Amino acid sequence: MFAIIQAAGWPIWPLLLVSIIGVALIIERSVTLRDAKIVPANLLGQVVNVYHRQGINDEVVEKLAKDSPLGQVLAAGLRNHKASRYVMKDAIEEAGRGAAHELARFLTTLGTIATASPLLGLFGTVVGMIEIFGSQSPTGANPQQLAHGISIALYNTGFGIAIAVPALIFYRHFRNKVDGYVVRMEQAASKLVDTVHGERVEIAVRPQQQ
Repeated sequence: MFAIIQAAGWPIWPLLLVSIIGVALIIERSVTLRDAKIVPANLLGQVVNVYHRQGINDEVVEKLAKDSPLGQVLAAGLRNHKASRYVMKDAIEEAGRGAAHELARFLTTLGTIATASPLLGLFGTVVGMIEIFGSQSPTGANPQQLAHGISIALYNTGFGIAIAVPALIFYRHFRNKVDGYVVRMEQAASKLVDTVHGERVEIAVRPQQQ
């Protein structure tokens, strides 16, 4: 491995640093973005049962807010359960935006790595080409310098692509998971609002007669 790094030249070091950061972010997001930690399966049912049995107090709300991102959203609604439906929904939406922002943490960095890695590889390729042209002299090419330039060009291009592909795959995967969590939190919050303020009545719109 060290021989490959040596053959790839100094441009490989930024790529290695980027790859370490990318792997760390992938591991961190894989551990964090799990259903049990974000949207616990029975949390809404437990909240509704507590609301019907004993009502809501500050202790229950604070405990719920510390449970999970879904708990934060539901707690924001319960803090305003005595207000109107619209005030409660506004509080939930505000908390939901904050939770969604927290869930998407580091994803921009991972997407940047997926975009920047091929460019860093291309930079290494340019450095390798400069090395190749520098090997030319009036008396002929220096074989050792020529081979080193080719190694720099090819290794950096390969490393750039090898880093970008998994980074892009995981970025898309995590982004899709976050979007799914946001939808599930919105659905749970809507059910909580309906529990507190009653089911919404759908009004049928009749077509106007000509």
